[in-house]
Amino acid sequence: MANGGVVFEDYFPLMVEKLGTDGFMKELSKGFRLLMDEEKGMITEESLKRNSDALGLKGMSDEDARSMIREGDQDGDGGLDEREFCVLMFRLSPGLMKDSEKLLEESLEYY
Repeated sequence: MANGGVVFEDYFPLMVEKLGTDGFMKELSKGFRLLMDEEKGMITEESLKRNSDALGLKGMSDEDARSMIREGDQDGDGGLDEREFCVLMFRLSPGLMKDSEKLLEESLEYY
């Protein structure tokens, strides 16, 4: 997300290389749990803004949070479940999209 001053640095391909697919998926899971609203079990606009500093996204605007949720919310419930979060993270990473078929096959083995 660059439109609100937040720049996304694509370290995901390097993480996959270092951690392997299984390790990378575990890290995405940790990231989801860090950002989610514990009561709702999903990432909401509020929980994303409240917890984004921990991921280096300090100063995330309301519009950035709203855009991220809107972009990833596939079922229209106003938040991101873990699957939606992982899909969004893959979509936001040009490097991962390049190798997405291989990574998808490996991640399906993980789940």
